[in-house]
Amino acid sequence: MSVEAEKAASVFRELFDKQRERAEKMAAAGKTDFSARPLRIGIAAGDGIGPLIVEQAEAALRLLLKDETEKGDIVFEPIEGLTIENRLRLNQSVPEDTLEQIRRCPVFLKGPTTTPNGGTMTSANVTLRKALDLYANVRPVAVPEKGIDWVFYRENTEGEYALGSLGVEMPDFMAVDFKVITRAGTERIARAAFEHARKTGRKRVTVVTKANIMKKTDGLFSAVCRQVAAEYPEITCDEYYVDIMAASLIDPALQRGFEVILTPNLYGDILTDEAAQIQGGVGTAGSANMGDRYAMFEAIHGSAPRLIEQGLGDWADPESILQAAVLLLSHIGRREKAELLRGILKAMREEGIRVAKEEGGITCREFGREVLRRISAS
Repeated sequence: MSVEAEKAASVFRELFDKQRERAEKMAAAGKTDFSARPLRIGIAAGDGIGPLIVEQAEAALRLLLKDETEKGDIVFEPIEGLTIENRLRLNQSVPEDTLEQIRRCPVFLKGPTTTPNGGTMTSANVTLRKALDLYANVRPVAVPEKGIDWVFYRENTEGEYALGSLGVEMPDFMAVDFKVITRAGTERIARAAFEHARKTGRKRVTVVTKANIMKKTDGLFSAVCRQVAAEYPEITCDEYYVDIMAASLIDPALQRGFEVILTPNLYGDILTDEAAQIQGGVGTAGSANMGDRYAMFEAIHGSAPRLIEQGLGDWADPESILQAAVLLLSHIGRREKAELLRGILKAMREEGIRVAKEEGGITCREFGREVLRRISAS
């Protein structure tokens, strides 16, 4: 065996052993009790346009939850240290003291964070998903006039993203990355998707794989999802390959038939961006990252550093992070307030109120003030 092959085998063996250990230890840590007082909601501003858009969402949350915060039942806690400058200084995707702050908050709203190109620093999101075991990425997409009402359940801790920065390479010759799917990891995301379908009266869960090609990993994902589906006989379970699913989401004859869409990590990342674009753009969709103990809510888009560099931060659209605030409110059981905010955002979109530099558009802060005005008037 060549030196390069021995090195690759050693790396793979170490990764394999760690993933096997993770799979063996994977177990529910117990659900967070959102009736406990005080409920701590963390706020992390993030990078680039993050502070601008998070400011609008935090203001909306504080107004909607004003009575509970005044009683001390809810406490907002700023999360410090999640900026790209601090992370680069420490060479940590999520600094330890920042992670400890986050762990004190069962739910937190997170602005987009920048991941450096190259180097070894992984995405802050990937690190947080692993550290807090946020295994379910949930993204709703709705376009009522097209009959679209989708909820994506994307597995959030496995697949290519679990090992994506830990592959091996022979410089200028060959590179190999790894993908991992576990039975336990698949079972819990599948159960979350089917439980959501049951609770909301949805009758169809569509599993997305490429099991005809990725026979071991996607094959396991497919098999476990179908085993879980057997426990929900009132719900139809079907399966699409990811390439056909991407095409079907833009097919008017098919798109209205989908309800809950259940995917491994990478496919879900791609498809939910496509779905958000159908809804009106990635700026219109929020994202929830949920586990059994913690939940993180964020915009679906990135930190857009170029907007800040070009002096265009005033035209950063806060709708996506406001949609994330809707998901946060629903997750902590404040469903009436969630529906109020969701309805306000829907009405503003239908009225053509949008953040844009051109004529007829408004700024990020003006959009936020209009949301607050409508909350106060409700």
